[in-house]
Formats: sequence, structure tokens, C-alpha cells
Amino acid sequence: MNQRNSCLDSPQRLSLDCPAMYRITIQGRLGREWSDWFDGMVLTSPAGLRESTTSLTGLVRDQAALHGLLNTLYGLGLPLLDLTCLEINPTPEK
Repeated sequence: MNQRNSCLDSPQRLSLDCPAMYRITIQGRLGREWSDWFDGMVLTSPAGLRESTTSLTGLVRDQAALHGLLNTLYGLGLPLLDLTCLEINPTPEK
């Protein structure tokens, strides 16, 4: 089965099968050791904030993978505060 990747047709338009860079902000703190649970995303928790939050930033291969990440956060009881698509179909760094 040879399906065409719609990301190649329009790199600035998000579709279900496009990779994209996301920043997901949750209520609560997760240490960096949780990175493997979230497909290697970078976890950061700002210091000095009164409320504890964690941001997960990284490449998500498609919308199904994004759904999986959000489902994992839900399963851990971590409320979603923000979800931002930073870049659609990012080019690999050299």
C-alpha cells in the first residue's frame, strides 16, 4: 500500500499524518526521568512559579501520537493547561 504523505504537498498545513513540534503544558511537576514515557520529549518545570507546571516540548510524528501523549497525561491525572503547535513538518537539524 503506497499512500502519499499529505505533508509533502503542503508543508505549512497540518493534517492527520504530519509531524509537528508541540509544547504541552500541564499542571504538576514531572522530572526529566519521565521523558521516555513521552517519546523523548524535553520536560521543563519553570523555577520560582507558585503553581507547579511542566512543559513537554518535542516532535510528535502525527495526530495519533499526539492523542496518545494526551491520553497518557490524562491517565496520570495531570490536567492540561496549554497545547501549542510550534512548527508543522519541521525540517531535520543538520
